[in-house]
Amino acid sequence: MNDCIFCKIAAGQIPSATVYEDETFRVILDMNQAIAGHMLILPKEHYADLYELPEDTAAAAMRLAKKLAHAAAATMDLDGLNILQNNGEAAGQSVMHYHLHVLPRRRGDDTFPVWNERTASSEELTQTAETIRKGL
Repeated sequence: MNDCIFCKIAAGQIPSATVYEDETFRVILDMNQAIAGHMLILPKEHYADLYELPEDTAAAAMRLAKKLAHAAAATMDLDGLNILQNNGEAAGQSVMHYHLHVLPRRRGDDTFPVWNERTASSEELTQTAETIRKGL
C-alpha cells in the first residue's frame, strides 16, 4: 500500500534500525521502545492483520520470532521474552499492517503486556469453547 508506513519501512524507503532482513521480512527496533531490544517483525508484503496473513507467512513469522528470541537471549541479559501481536484497534493495533512484537524482558521491568485476570466458571468456559469450535 502506498500510504502504509510499515510498507515503506519494510521496503527500506524509510530508515530504520534494522536487526534482520530477508526476502519476506524486515525486523526493526520499534522506535517507541517498550523495553530495550523491542523488535517488530514486518512482512514486506502488506497484510492489514492476522485475518489477511497467509498461513505460510504466519508460520515463517513465528519461526523468525524464535530465531530472534535466541539471538536476544544470547546477547542481552534477559529473564524472559514476550511475543505479542495486536490484531485490530480494539486489541491495540495502531498501524494496520500485520506485525509481530518481540519484547525482551527483565525481572521488575514493569513493561506491558499486563491484563486483569478473571476467573470464568466451567459453564462459561464450556459455552465459549463450543462457540469458537463452530467457526473452525
